[in-house]
Amino acid sequence: MRTALSAAILAALPAANVLAQENTELVSEAVYLGEVVVTAPQMEDPLTVVTDPKAPVQPVPAADGAAYLKNIPGFSVVRKGGTSGDPVFRGMSGSRINILLDDANILGGCGMRMDPPTAYVYPESYDRITVLKGPQTVLYGTPTSGATVRFERDTPRFDAPGVRANGSLMLGSFGRNDQVLELTGGSTQGYLRGSATRSDSDNYEDGDGNELHSFYTRWSGSLVAGWTPDDTTLVELSLDRSDAEAAYADRPMDGVKFDRTGYGLKVEKSFAAGLLERLDLNVYHNYVDHVMDNYTLRDTMAMPMVSNPDRDTVGARLAAQLNLGEATFATVGVDYQENEHTLRKAMGMAVSTYTSLPRAKDARFKETGLFGELNHALGDRDRLVAGLRTNWAEAEALMAGGYGGAAPGTEDEDTLVSGFARWEHDLDTLPWTFSAGLGLAERAPDYWERRQVFDLDTEKTLQLDLGATYRSERLRATVSAFAARHDDYILINYSDPKILANGAAENIDARTWGLEADFSYELVRNWRLNGALAYVYGENETYDYALALMPPLEGRLGLAYDNGTWSGGVSVRAVAEQDRVDAGSGSIASVDMGETGGFTVWSLNAGYRLNRNALFTAGVDNLFDATYVEHISRNTFAGLNPPTERVNEPGRTLWVKANLKFE
Repeated sequence: MRTALSAAILAALPAANVLAQENTELVSEAVYLGEVVVTAPQMEDPLTVVTDPKAPVQPVPAADGAAYLKNIPGFSVVRKGGTSGDPVFRGMSGSRINILLDDANILGGCGMRMDPPTAYVYPESYDRITVLKGPQTVLYGTPTSGATVRFERDTPRFDAPGVRANGSLMLGSFGRNDQVLELTGGSTQGYLRGSATRSDSDNYEDGDGNELHSFYTRWSGSLVAGWTPDDTTLVELSLDRSDAEAAYADRPMDGVKFDRTGYGLKVEKSFAAGLLERLDLNVYHNYVDHVMDNYTLRDTMAMPMVSNPDRDTVGARLAAQLNLGEATFATVGVDYQENEHTLRKAMGMAVSTYTSLPRAKDARFKETGLFGELNHALGDRDRLVAGLRTNWAEAEALMAGGYGGAAPGTEDEDTLVSGFARWEHDLDTLPWTFSAGLGLAERAPDYWERRQVFDLDTEKTLQLDLGATYRSERLRATVSAFAARHDDYILINYSDPKILANGAAENIDARTWGLEADFSYELVRNWRLNGALAYVYGENETYDYALALMPPLEGRLGLAYDNGTWSGGVSVRAVAEQDRVDAGSGSIASVDMGETGGFTVWSLNAGYRLNRNALFTAGVDNLFDATYVEHISRNTFAGLNPPTERVNEPGRTLWVKANLKFE
C-alpha cells in the first residue's frame, strides 16, 4: 500500500508548476468553504451536521467512527484504550444513537461493548458523515432520543471513460501511522471503486508520561461496482471486509479479532414526471466475528480466558419519493432488520481448541417498520415537515441457561410509535432561519439491556427542539436547543451488591435539556474566528437526583488563517467540572464514576496546498502536555500500570498528513 501511495504522490507533484498561477487566481476569487484542518464541524442547520471524513482533523482521532464524532459539538466518547470508544451524544449512548453505514445497520458482538458499531467504521473510506439530531426524522430506522449518524458514500458518475484516485498518509506520535488509498474507474455505463485503509499505533502516554495499554492495528477493504445506464438509474453491489486487534486499558481482556464482512445491494431509479419521483432499495447483510482474550496481547499470570461472540444482521429498506404538488413532497417506505447473537468461550487448557466448540445462541431480534415523512411549503418563507413511523419489534431469548432472567423460548413483542412535526421560517429582511419541532421516539430494549433484564418496558422520549441559523457574508452562526421527557428510560445499575457484576437494568423517568451552538466570523481577509459550545443537564425524576453520564459544559474557540495556499490555526478546548453525578449507575456504554475536574487543551495546526491535488498539513495536539480525563470514561483495569482511576487522554501529540488526489 505504501508503494501505491508513493506513486500517487509522484503523480500529483508534476502539476505544481502548471497550477501555481491557477492557485494565485483561485485565492483572489476564494470563498470560505470551511477549515483546512477541521476542529469542530459546523451545523448545516440546527438539526444537522455534515462533515468530510477525508479532511484532516484536529485532534487527530483514532481511525474509527466514534473518534471522528468526538470532534462534533455535543458528542463525547467513552475511552477504553487507543480505539473502539463508545460514542455519546447529549448524554445518550448505546442504541440511543443509530449508526448506519450506507444506510445499513451494523451491531457489535461483545456483551461488554468492546466493539460498539463505530468500532467497525473506517471513516476515510466514506465521503460524508451526516448527524441528524434527536427525533426529528423517521426515514432511517427507529427514531432515537440521541442522534442518527449516517456514514455515506457518494455515487461516482463519469461523462467519459476515466480514472480517479485519492489517498492520504499520516504519521504521528506514539508510532501512529495511517494509510488510505481509493481508486475509481468508470464510464457513462458504470464504475468500479476500490478502497483500502490501515491504521496502526503503539501505546500512547498521558501528560505525566504514563504509558497506557492502548496499541492497535486496524485495516479495511471495500469494493463497489455500479451500473449507471443513464442519469436516472443506479444499481450497485458492495463488499466490505475489515479486521483489527486492540489493547484495552479498562478491562482484563483485549480485542484480538474484529472481523467484519458486509454485502450490500443498492437500486435507485428516478422518474421524469408524475406522482412517483424516485424509488430507493437497499438490501444488506453484515456479519461480525469478535474474539477477546487475556493472553494474546498482554503478559498475565491469570488463567487464560477467551470469548468469541458473533452477530449476523440482515436488513432491507424500500422508500418511494412522491411529488404531491408544487408545494408538497413526501417519502414513504418500509424497512426490516433481523439479527442473531451467539457466543462460545473457554478457559484454561481449553482455550487452544475453542474454535472447535459449538456456538450457543442467546438472543434473536426482528423489527419491521412503516414510515412516511412530508415536506410542505406554507409560502415563500415557511415550511412544515412532519413524519410518522410504526415499528413492530420482536425479541426472543435463546440461551439454555437463561438470557436476562428469561427461559429459552421466551418472546417479547412491542408496537413502537414515533413521529414529529417541525415548522421552519425564514425572515424577510434578515438572513435568519428559525425552527421549532416536537418529536416522539419509542424504542425497544436492545441486546445489552435485555441481557441484564429481559422484560423491560419500551423507552419513550418526547422532545422539543428549537433552532436558529444566521448566514451573512462574514458571519455564520447556529444554535440548537432541546428539552426532553424520557418515560421508562433504561438505566443500568452497577453498584447494588446484590446484582451481577455486569449490572442490572430498570425503567425510570428522566428529563434532559441542553444546547449546541457554533459560529464562524471573518475578522479580516483570510482570518476567521470560530467557536462552539455544548451543554446538557439531566435529572433522574424517579429518584430525584442527577441522571448518570451527563457530559459537562464544553466550549471551543479557534483562530484560523487561510489564503488558499498557506493555512494555520490555534484552537482551545475548555471543559468544565462535573459535580452532578450518580456514581454506580449508567448505560450499556459506561458507568458514572463520580465527580471530575475541568481542563483546558490547546492545539496548533498548519497547512500548505501545493495545488488542486495535494494538501500537506501538520499539527500539535495537547500543546502543553496536560494530564486530563474526560468525565464520561472508563476505569483502568487494576492489573495494569499506571494505577490511574480513569483512562487518561493522550499527552502532547505531533502529526503530519498528506492528502493527495488525481482526477
